[in-house]
Amino acid sequence: MDKYAVFGNPIKHSKSPAIHHKFAELLNEPVHYEAILAPLDGFSAAVNDFFVSGGLGANVTMPFKEQAFELCDQLSDRAQSAGAVNTLKKLKSGELYGDNTDGAGLVNDLLNNNITLKGQHILLMGAGGAARGVLLPLIEQQPASITLVNRTKNKAQQLAELFSQYIDIAVYDFHELPIANYDVVINSTSSSIEGVLPNITAEHIQSASAVYDMVYSDKETIFIAWAKSHNKNAVMLDGIGMLIGQAAEAYNVWRDTFPPVEQVIRLAKDKAL
Repeated sequence: MDKYAVFGNPIKHSKSPAIHHKFAELLNEPVHYEAILAPLDGFSAAVNDFFVSGGLGANVTMPFKEQAFELCDQLSDRAQSAGAVNTLKKLKSGELYGDNTDGAGLVNDLLNNNITLKGQHILLMGAGGAARGVLLPLIEQQPASITLVNRTKNKAQQLAELFSQYIDIAVYDFHELPIANYDVVINSTSSSIEGVLPNITAEHIQSASAVYDMVYSDKETIFIAWAKSHNKNAVMLDGIGMLIGQAAEAYNVWRDTFPPVEQVIRLAKDKAL
């Protein structure tokens, strides 16, 4: 069996083993995938032990994505722009290759749900690692504009500057965010995990055709439930499609085979995964 894993802390909640085993089952490929709890001060050693023992590739989740970035000998362009790595691959040369598939997972999920990004006005909430990981793939879809709003405006400005060569990103804190016709509203903050709402008003989503929460849950997230009550026409999506989409991108990095994403998303939404 070909060995893969996901590293995180905590990691018990991870759906990655179920997703990758389903990919392998549907593709009839010999894959074993496990969740590994890495010590907060021992991530590098845990990854090294895994690859020394014959591991071929790994996913990385919080809080180790930046550390994974530092471990790599080679990086993809999207990992470079994200400043973080969520996918590791041991090359035949013995070098460690790092990629970031989060943004592709998000964009592909939006496109697969018939949500147009080209020429649209995007509101992205949050300026942390999740936002940084998806900005370049969003920019590559050629939106009309991207507005970045964050609790700390200075942090959002620093993030916007990293991508200023591609697009001029408008930056605000939540208190000064103007009411405008945002077509796609994306929540990259952890607010739904904490059970609180981001500090926007119903007017900020009133013209949106799509509202997206990167957090996923077996139940509707608090943000999606709130958005539904204020916009009856928008497509509402949580992050399960992004999760499975980024996993499929990682599987392709490792095995040069793209698994059946939509089939696995259906299984997940039917609670059959």
